Amino acid sequence: CAYGKMLSKVWIPDNEEVWQSAEITKNYKTGDCFLHVQLEDGTELNYPVDPAALPPLRNPDILVGENDLTALSYLHEPAVLHNLKVRFVESKLIYTYSGIILVAINPYKQLPIYGDAIIHAYSGQNMGDMDPHIFAVAEEAYKQMARNNKNQSIIVSGESGAGKTVSARYTMRYFATVSKSSSNADVEDKVLASNPITEAVGNAKTTRNDNSSRFGKYTEISFDQSYQIIGANMRTYLLEKSRVVFQSENERNYHIFYQLCASAMQPEFKHLKLGSAEEFNYTRMGGSTVIEGVDDRANMVETQKTFALLGKLLGLEDKHLNIFCELLDLNCDKMAQWLCHRKIITTSETVIKPMTRAQAVNARDALAKKIYSHLFDFIVERINQALQFPGKQHTFIGVLDIYGFETFDVNSFEQFCINYANEKLQQQFNLHVFKLEQEEYMKEDIPWTLIDFYDNQPVIDLIEAKMGILELLDEECLLPHGTDGNWLQKLYNNFVNKNALFEKPRMSNTSFIVQHFADKVEYKCEAFLEKNRDTVHEVLIEILKESKFHLCANFFQDDPVSISPFSSSINIKSARPVLKSPNKQLRMTVGSKFRSSLSLLMVTLNATTPHYVRCIKPNDEKLPFEFDSKRVAQQLRACGVLETIRISAQSYPSRWTYIEFFSRYSILMTQQELSINDKKQICKIVLQRLIQDHNQYQFGRTKIFFRAGQVAYLEKLRSDKLRHACIMIQKSVRGWLHRKKFLRMKQAAIIIQQYFRGQQAITARTLKQTWAAIIIQKYCRGYLVRRLCQLIHVAAVTIQAYTRGFLARKKYRKMLEEHKAVILQKYARAWLARRRFQNIRRFVLNIQLSYRVQQLQKKMEEQVRDTSQFMILLESHFQSQKETYEKEIEGLNFKVEHLSQDINHLQKLFREENDINDGIRLEVSRLTSENLVRSRCRKAKYVFPRGVVVNMIPGLPAHILFMCVRYADYLNDADMLKSFMNVTIDGIKQVVKEHSEDFEMLSFWLSNTHYFLNCLKQYSGEEGFMKCNTPRQNKNCLKHFDLSEYRQILSDLAICIYHQFIIVMENNIQPMIVPGMLEYESLQGISGLKPTGFRKRSSSIDDTDTYTMTSILQQLSYFYSTMCQNGLDPELLKQAVKQLFFLIGAITLNSLFLRKDMCSCRKGMQIRCNISYLEEWLKDKNLQSSNAKETLEPLSQAAWLLQVKKITDDDAKEICEHCTSLSTVQVVNHLAIGLSFDKNSILQHSTSPLVSWFNPGQQLSTTQPLTHFPHPVGWGRKSGKKK
Repeated sequence: CAYGKMLSKVWIPDNEEVWQSAEITKNYKTGDCFLHVQLEDGTELNYPVDPAALPPLRNPDILVGENDLTALSYLHEPAVLHNLKVRFVESKLIYTYSGIILVAINPYKQLPIYGDAIIHAYSGQNMGDMDPHIFAVAEEAYKQMARNNKNQSIIVSGESGAGKTVSARYTMRYFATVSKSSSNADVEDKVLASNPITEAVGNAKTTRNDNSSRFGKYTEISFDQSYQIIGANMRTYLLEKSRVVFQSENERNYHIFYQLCASAMQPEFKHLKLGSAEEFNYTRMGGSTVIEGVDDRANMVETQKTFALLGKLLGLEDKHLNIFCELLDLNCDKMAQWLCHRKIITTSETVIKPMTRAQAVNARDALAKKIYSHLFDFIVERINQALQFPGKQHTFIGVLDIYGFETFDVNSFEQFCINYANEKLQQQFNLHVFKLEQEEYMKEDIPWTLIDFYDNQPVIDLIEAKMGILELLDEECLLPHGTDGNWLQKLYNNFVNKNALFEKPRMSNTSFIVQHFADKVEYKCEAFLEKNRDTVHEVLIEILKESKFHLCANFFQDDPVSISPFSSSINIKSARPVLKSPNKQLRMTVGSKFRSSLSLLMVTLNATTPHYVRCIKPNDEKLPFEFDSKRVAQQLRACGVLETIRISAQSYPSRWTYIEFFSRYSILMTQQELSINDKKQICKIVLQRLIQDHNQYQFGRTKIFFRAGQVAYLEKLRSDKLRHACIMIQKSVRGWLHRKKFLRMKQAAIIIQQYFRGQQAITARTLKQTWAAIIIQKYCRGYLVRRLCQLIHVAAVTIQAYTRGFLARKKYRKMLEEHKAVILQKYARAWLARRRFQNIRRFVLNIQLSYRVQQLQKKMEEQVRDTSQFMILLESHFQSQKETYEKEIEGLNFKVEHLSQDINHLQKLFREENDINDGIRLEVSRLTSENLVRSRCRKAKYVFPRGVVVNMIPGLPAHILFMCVRYADYLNDADMLKSFMNVTIDGIKQVVKEHSEDFEMLSFWLSNTHYFLNCLKQYSGEEGFMKCNTPRQNKNCLKHFDLSEYRQILSDLAICIYHQFIIVMENNIQPMIVPGMLEYESLQGISGLKPTGFRKRSSSIDDTDTYTMTSILQQLSYFYSTMCQNGLDPELLKQAVKQLFFLIGAITLNSLFLRKDMCSCRKGMQIRCNISYLEEWLKDKNLQSSNAKETLEPLSQAAWLLQVKKITDDDAKEICEHCTSLSTVQVVNHLAIGLSFDKNSILQHSTSPLVSWFNPGQQLSTTQPLTHFPHPVGWGRKSGKKK
């Protein structure tokens, strides 16, 4: 028993806070009359208890602040009150679930939780997945309507000032937002626009609320088959007409009157001849004509178009009667006469009898109430006319904004009808809760036992049954001389001591008491008959029928033309139809009409699936986030929340899934139990061991059901186990600390003992001898040390002198040698440089000469061919020119012979230069290795200067190298060719090695190496290229050498350069990919829309150097322009671009899968925008044929997956058909990250529509990687085509 143990917490009654928490300080034994407790302020108290009714226990701290009250282990009034207070005051949360009820506490403060972003966050979500909210209830109703094709109702109730009107307004706004139709976009606006109109004519300031609804309203929002709003209809209940003529202190009349008075000087209202609100009795009666923070003139702008008649009502006062009659075009004298006289018709004569002042005032007020009542009904019908819709409605959602249970110091006819309506709604609510509880048990295969719940049918029978209160009231109204006292006496005679729910007050003969479900209410019988009859003198009605103001006249016609636009197919009408007969005997009373409309409402609610919102007023002072426990407890009892808790508490209120139970209470399980693989079986075994009474829990199919208090008992066992473990840890740590402290103290004691014992052994003589010995030792040691120091000093000075002399002489000799060597090197290097420059210049001149000879040969061949053709065609006409051409040919042949001799001479010079080069190499080999390295570096830099890369003709170095090869082949000099090829390959390798990170240099040498390799393949005998050559090209092939070995070496070298080229590009662009593709947001319209509850990730790049999508495009353009300038082969260029795009797609996709904060709809939109930029870049550079776009397809599909709906089977099928480039595991992982689901649970549950669509029947692996990089791109024959 929890009461038998110390430190348990209970709730005890308190006069101020209703309930107060206390902790048991002494074990309670069965039969004790007192419970020893300590309050939170430290006060000790002996609380008297009844052993049969002990104080309620307090829930564990883990359950405090739950968003669903039914999840509490102990379900009772103090637990509910405390949980609501913690959430409202400490967490600033105004919404809490109580089973199927949403409890909404008015914060009296504007909260930023109703924007469009919040609406879209709740759209499509399950009710339990998000925090409690009015939007969650609206989404649940909308979802059930769409899923089950069944009408829904949302019942919003609560007392005045609790926030009912605002809650209903946000509900309709949610429906208008999530179901907006593009073809009929103004329907939703009309539905929302009806709220300000009805609030203006039906709401007023009361002592409890500045905008209190003084009528009940049921709004049906109609939907078509696409579940988009097509129209709406409104029903109203029991307008408080008495407020038109009477207001209590600090209250106001209806808002519309003050809006009209505030706009009296506007041109469109001047004809009404209005003044300020203080001038009229109907508006100044409550003494409060202004509401703080409300501008009546501004509010009038929304409602001024259709209310011309409202201003005329204010004229129904003595001094304004003439204006009233003028505005309505009535006979003023007749109206004044019959407001002060009464016509009595008998069988023989008609008597006109003057009325007293009080009777005249009542007649005036009755007429004002009647006109306003008809006007209110007219406005409602006009709103319904504006919201009409063509065709047939498919489904609807009704929003009921109705008054809650009311009890005041003086309760009259209005409070009686309001409480009667709440009795009917409470009965419907109890039956619905009971039915849901039964369905939950049947779903989980739990044995069903009948639960006793409060049935208020006897109270309803007392009010509406035959010979009930309402029927007796209608009967008394039919009597000509019926009075409130006679009717009350009939109630006493019929119900006192006969019905336990009806009582007669002890100290009053003008009241009666009814025991409602919420509380006992005492009603004053005064004015019950008058308010129930709701009659106006017939003469006044006849006068109003004659009005030239047609709207007013139509109100009082015997058979008025219906203004409602609805056909017979819509059977929902205003709760107050226009009177059809002036005969008193045939008129329906207010109570009868209210009972009929309430019955129609019950039929509608029973035919729909209801959803309940209970609005709570936290305090009467309208202070933000102030919690008055007394007022809240009173409202919880009245609105049925505690009844729901009581029904849940009688069965199994606490429900845990097997996974939740295993995760929470695995600490209570033994090693043997944990070794079982089936977690469900483990939970059963553990519970059977921990809770001996098997009636305290039940095992369902997916949940474990606990009776009240069992979860708290398990929490206590868990805390005891943790406390025991903590004690063991503390015991070991404290023992170690004390042992360490003991050892330190022991060591200190030994040292103290040592010094103390030594001190005792010292004598005076010993001290003197010791002192003398120390003095002798001091002087002796000083002498020895000084002598040794002097010797060391002399030796050190001598060694330093010799050492410094040796080093100075050595340094001098070295400087002398280096000076001579520098002079020799200067002259030698200058001579070598001059010789090298001359050799290179002669070499270049030879190449130029050879090239010019070839050009002259080609030109000569072309000229000969052209000449032959012209000679054949024009032989007869140009014979003389033929001789001239032959002379020119002879001159050219002479030049060719002369050039051939020059070539032979140059060849001889070239051989001599080679001999000179051999001599130079022998001489250079004698130089140091450092000079050799520098010489080679200068040679490489001179041969391949960086600055020439940009301005050089593409492929020129390759063609120059090939010309050298052809020259060696022409000379048939194998040594020259071998030496040239080795030097060329080594030079290219050296340049590539030294500039391994220089993109421009790598691009330059990749292009030229590729051109050089193609030239070798084309002209050195490779079969694949020879087939594509022309006869003339085959004639120019190499004659003496087969360079297949060098072709393979150059091919390997080109591959190495290409790999380094790709690596440099990837290294340059890789840091830009994630910031530019994922983190940077270029769409400014969505940059601020983050779901409630997301945390900001820190960027991997400093904010000052953030890369954007523009950075990536600029880098790609730089790569492309550099490759084009260097004349890179188009196929190689496309392959490199494709490799870069694959890198961008793969890195972005992996980062997206690994970062949960990036998995959002807005980020998917940003990614697709970035992909479009890349595709536009490809199109701009004419690279569509490179297939680079296809490498971005997985990323595009992943981004699309972030934006698509993921709810129904159709959504899963669409995802399956669209995401062809993503594997099943990638899609499931992506969904698990984006929707905050457990990936393993998605894979294991075969009921998941996405998994069944993607891999029906296949076991998915959770270890498959997200994506991978391909191998480096290889070289094919396409890259080796001839130029």
